[in-house]
Amino acid sequence: MSLIVQKFGGSSVSDAEGIKRVAQRVVDTQAAGNQVVVVVSAMGDTTDELLDLANQISSDRSAREMDMLLSAGERISMSLLAMAIQEFGSRAQSFTGSQAGMVTDAIHGKARIIDVSPHRVLTTIERGDIAIVAGFQGISQESNDITTLGRGGSDTTAVALAAALGADVCEIYTDVDGIYTADPRVVHSAKKIDTISSEEMLEMAASGSKILHLRCVEYARRFGVKLHVRSSFSTNEGTWVLPSPDDKIKIQEGEPLEQPIISGVAHDRSEAKVTILGVPDIPGKAAEIFGIVAGAHSNIDMIVQNISTRGTGKTDISFTLPMVEGKEALDALNAAQDVVGFEGILYNENVGKLSLIGAGMRSNPGVSYKFFEALHKAGVNVDMISTSEIRISIVTHADLLDTAVRAVHAAFGLDTDEEATVYGGTGR
Repeated sequence: MSLIVQKFGGSSVSDAEGIKRVAQRVVDTQAAGNQVVVVVSAMGDTTDELLDLANQISSDRSAREMDMLLSAGERISMSLLAMAIQEFGSRAQSFTGSQAGMVTDAIHGKARIIDVSPHRVLTTIERGDIAIVAGFQGISQESNDITTLGRGGSDTTAVALAAALGADVCEIYTDVDGIYTADPRVVHSAKKIDTISSEEMLEMAASGSKILHLRCVEYARRFGVKLHVRSSFSTNEGTWVLPSPDDKIKIQEGEPLEQPIISGVAHDRSEAKVTILGVPDIPGKAAEIFGIVAGAHSNIDMIVQNISTRGTGKTDISFTLPMVEGKEALDALNAAQDVVGFEGILYNENVGKLSLIGAGMRSNPGVSYKFFEALHKAGVNVDMISTSEIRISIVTHADLLDTAVRAVHAAFGLDTDEEATVYGGTGR
């Protein structure tokens, strides 16, 4: 008997028919001889709608009350799914994040898991029932308040439970057939990837690929959890994310043995660019600035520091961070302006990030040239550049992002003749 953790996103449970379809799949999985734990997101765009509603009520919302509000979406999904499963003749019991033993730190809105104690979940599946868990939420060890894990946190919930329960696989269900070489909503000719290393998936997730949350991939890699990303709208084989080189899928006859140079192209519209103007060009000032940003619980992505302007002893430092964390970071920096000694701040949300990812970059020359040549031919100007061994990222104007994605995807021969199928969801 295998233990399978299944996670269903908001588009999979967006309405009553979707919930029934998911319930049938869960029941079929159990009928095949498996123990099943299910993690669900909020229905459709419920989380966004709750955020919109809160914005209409208050411009200065309590982080604690926002977590109380946003955690309600997953509770609705879990209870409705449990009811639907019972209608199909199986026994199911739903649990909130706290009831399922998801223990977090006390940072509201982006809490991190510090312990998982799924005793009630384990008891449920051991007696032959299906356990349904609300994703995206937990309980603070410090305050006993409800916390949320941030956007995409249901993926992290599923992987954390899979690791704690010793599951054979964690299946992530979404509205496409797997992980593609680019977002199929932007590049209709994108190709589905059959298998991908966790290293490459980490870079894709960090670069804006919405299919898996970064923390989910980090967690899976650390604890050796196999991920199978597939569609809840079809029975097609999805994409396997392999946590280590030892976990290999059997190669089918006729498949190439050499790994492709490029795995995919990811893009991200959720970041803003911050430029600190006139920073004293002396040791310690960058540490001061990034210490202030860290104190505001903001995550920095790309960083560029200009050469000191001749004769002024001043430099500019630019970095990107999530838009949702921009206000807190700016408030903290403005409050420390006199102490740090910089001249001003520029803040720009009208930017987009594009990333080219592939482990083959290590051993194949000319990738950077082809990448930037494709952007040049498409008329895309570059504001910032960042690289790793298997990734090249750039920041450009938001209006040019889709054009840039399609140009780079085509330049590296990733286009296919078939149009990728998107079964539902808005990609919002």
